Amino acid sequence: MILDTESLRVAFAVVALTLGILFYFADFRSTRSPYSAWWCVSMALFLAGSASLLLEGTPYRWLANPVGNALLVGGASAIWASARSLRAVRAPAWMLAGGPACSALAAAVDSPATNPWAGDLVFLVMMSLMIGLAARELLLGGSGGSSLRMSMAIAAASVAAFYFCRLVAFVVDGPRGSWYNTYVGPAPTTLIGTAFLAVASFSMFALSSENRAQVLRTAAAQDGLTGLLNRDGFLHAAANGLLRIRLDGNHGSLVLADLDNFKTINDNHGHAAGDTALKAFAGACRAAVRSGDLVGRVGGEEFALLLPGVSALSAQALVSDISDRFEAASASAQFQMPTASYGIIPIAEGNADLEQLIAAADTALYTAKSLGRNRSIIGTSNR
Repeated sequence: MILDTESLRVAFAVVALTLGILFYFADFRSTRSPYSAWWCVSMALFLAGSASLLLEGTPYRWLANPVGNALLVGGASAIWASARSLRAVRAPAWMLAGGPACSALAAAVDSPATNPWAGDLVFLVMMSLMIGLAARELLLGGSGGSSLRMSMAIAAASVAAFYFCRLVAFVVDGPRGSWYNTYVGPAPTTLIGTAFLAVASFSMFALSSENRAQVLRTAAAQDGLTGLLNRDGFLHAAANGLLRIRLDGNHGSLVLADLDNFKTINDNHGHAAGDTALKAFAGACRAAVRSGDLVGRVGGEEFALLLPGVSALSAQALVSDISDRFEAASASAQFQMPTASYGIIPIAEGNADLEQLIAAADTALYTAKSLGRNRSIIGTSNR
C-alpha cells in the first residue's frame, strides 16, 4: 500500500503530538531544563506546521503554505536552540525568528493560493541550515560530549544532508520532476522526518538523564561556598591530572595555599566577612589560572592548585598574582583581606604520588608560615 502525502502528514502530526506529550511529562516537568523546553517547543511547532499543510487542498491554501513553512522551520530552529542549550549557550533571538519569518515571506509572495510549491526554495534552505546547525552544536559537545550526543549529531547531519539533496533536486529536477517526487518529495521527506523525531526524542530523553547524572556528579565535587572543587573532587581530578603529566613526560607544580590569620577575620568582622574573603580568594585563583589548571578548596581556609606545564618559578609568579588580586578585593569588601601563604612543589621526573606531593607542599607551606607568612616557598618532594 502506497501512503499519500496527506496520510503521512497526519501520522507525522500524531507522532509529534505523542512525543511532545511524553517528553513534557516524562522530562520537562522534572528537569525544567532549557534543552527539554526547546524540544517540547519543537514538537509543538512541527505538530502545528504539519496540521497547517493539511489545508493545502482547501480554499485556505493561501494561508496554509506560509504558515506551515514558517512553523516547520520554527521547529527546526527550536531543535537548534535545544542542541545549543546543551552547551549552556543561548540561541540569538534574531536567528530563531529570522528563519521562520523568511520562510513565511517567501511563500506569501510566491502565489500560495495557486502555487503548491510556494516558498519551497527558501524553506528547504532554512531547514537544511537549521538542522545542520543543530548537528554542529551536538558535534561541538565540549568536555561533556558523549557517544549518545555524537549519534544524535550524525542523525541530525543526515537529515540536514537529505534536505540539502532535496534542495538540489528542487533546483535541478524541478518540483514536478519524477526523480524529485519519488526520492526527496513531500512524502519521503515526511516519512524521514517522522523517523527522525521518534529516534531523536528518545535520544534526547536518554541525553537528559545523562546530563542530570553529570549535574549530580559535578555538584558532589563542588564546594558550595566558593564554587571550586571540594577536597574529594580536587583529589580525584588531581590524581588523573598527575597521571597525564607523567604519561606525557611533562612537568608541573602543586601549590597549597592558606589564608593567614583567617580566624581574626571571623572574630573581628563576623563569619559573613570570612565567607566573603574565601569567595574573593577563590575568585582571584580563577582569574589567575588557565582553563586547564585545577583549583580546589581542600580545607576551611586552605586551597590547592595543580598547574600542568608550569615550573615552580612560574608558579611562584602566579601565586603572587593571586595575592595581588586578593588584596585588590579589599576595596569592594570594605575590610582588609588577609594575606596568604603558599607551599609550592615542582612535579618533575620521579615517582612521588599525589599524597606525597601534598605532604611536601604542606611542609613548604608550614615553612612559609614560620618565616612570617604572606610569602611562597618552593619545596621538594624528596622522591
